[in-house]
Amino acid sequence: MVYFVGAGPGAADLITVRGRALLERADRIIYAGSLVNPALLDYARAGCDIYNSAVMTLAEVVEKIEEGHAAGMDIVRLHTGDPCLYGAIREQMDALRDKGIPYEICPGVSSFCGAAAALEAEYTLPGLTQSVIITRAEGRTAVPQREQLSALAGHGASMVLFLSAALTRQVREQLLAGGAYREDTPCAIVYKATWQEEKTVRGTLGRLPEMAEENGIDKTALILVGEFLEGEYELSRLYAPDFTTAFRKGTAP
Repeated sequence: MVYFVGAGPGAADLITVRGRALLERADRIIYAGSLVNPALLDYARAGCDIYNSAVMTLAEVVEKIEEGHAAGMDIVRLHTGDPCLYGAIREQMDALRDKGIPYEICPGVSSFCGAAAALEAEYTLPGLTQSVIITRAEGRTAVPQREQLSALAGHGASMVLFLSAALTRQVREQLLAGGAYREDTPCAIVYKATWQEEKTVRGTLGRLPEMAEENGIDKTALILVGEFLEGEYELSRLYAPDFTTAFRKGTAP
């Protein structure tokens, strides 16, 4: 069996219990070496075949999976964070399906969750924002026209940008063009969330490029933008004394 496993945001102990168990019994591990904490490989058993996909093509990854499957191996394809976000797993699953190779997905903790934890932030705050946009700036990989940052920025929702730390000037320009964010909109950069090297930088959208340059950050970081970082919010109705739920009767104000 092939298991696509989310490695979590970085810290080795933030992989799920199921993900760790799969690593411990795997006969072959193919891991995203440019992003996955190598300490996770300490969970591998002695004699496990380990391959770094950072130096492999899609065809080479599929070939190693097919080869291992034919030999009766349990194979873990270890992706950073949760594999459903920028994990490029769909193309791998399609290839395995075409070859009749069974697979399962083991979800993981995404780095956007790790980044919020590092900043002690909550993305969804009553009266302020109830939506989170997860996206990326357009670089060598194109972004659909309807999902350009300037279009998404018009919502003014909490925003998390992956794969954009080297494009901060472009990000600032396009987010400001959307009209809902301002120069003084709170902004943060989280470098390697939950890793030992974790670094958080807070500021405003207007200073985003300077924040990155002054701290030497141009990769392996998330950019977070929105009033959720500092804005005034309303208390949750769920815990208000006059709010009735299926578990608690509210009292009259």
